[in-house]
Amino acid sequence: MAAKATLKYKGYPLRRKDNLIYFGSMSDKYIIMLQILGTKKVKDMDVATKVSVQLQLTDPDIKSRDRVVKKSEKDSLYAAMDVASVWLDRALNQRQ
Repeated sequence: MAAKATLKYKGYPLRRKDNLIYFGSMSDKYIIMLQILGTKKVKDMDVATKVSVQLQLTDPDIKSRDRVVKKSEKDSLYAAMDVASVWLDRALNQRQ
């Protein structure tokens, strides 16, 4: 049995469940949650037209609504991933 390959973007793992995309590792202090809020049909594909981006703490002892550090909405998945990678890099590389 072959092991599943993990999809990565800019060195961080990506996981998708329905309209949610998690960017980063749960073993780190921060993770990004992208939620696809709107789509449009382009030929035979659904393309994201509205995406919510949230930088969140991964600490399980904090209430879910208190985990959100930053949030924004973007008009494409590309723009959302661009912001997400910058936020995650900055958050994980800040001095403790």
